[in-house]
Amino acid sequence: MRTACGALSIVLLALVLGACGESSEEKAQSTVCDARADIGKQVDTLKGLTPATITTDAVTQSLDAIKQDLQDIGGAQSDLSDDRRSEVEAANKAFTSSVQAIAGDVVSSLSAADAKSSLVTALQQLGAAYEKAFTPVDCS
Repeated sequence: MRTACGALSIVLLALVLGACGESSEEKAQSTVCDARADIGKQVDTLKGLTPATITTDAVTQSLDAIKQDLQDIGGAQSDLSDDRRSEVEAANKAFTSSVQAIAGDVVSSLSAADAKSSLVTALQQLGAAYEKAFTPVDCS
């Protein structure tokens, strides 16, 4: 009888702990941090390009991934705590504005002769914008 009660207790404890799972806020936090990390990776990839190595495909792939990451962050924001949501929204808006400004500068100032070097400079600026916007978002 004692063994049966002990076994039943263990089974019930396992069921209770198994039902706990991740809260929607924890999932949102994980989504934000994963997207933040991927944006950093994509920015590093872009910053590593030189006029000799830059290609349309390399830039497009990284920018598409960044766009998806920003959408993921935007989608997760509503499940964050108020303070965290404000912090993440501010970072997302700041980085998105920087991306748009940098893209506008690149498009308006490119001549055929200096297109690659101008783009490399813009990608370096993108790296600085990422650091400024997302450094306050703690994912440790």
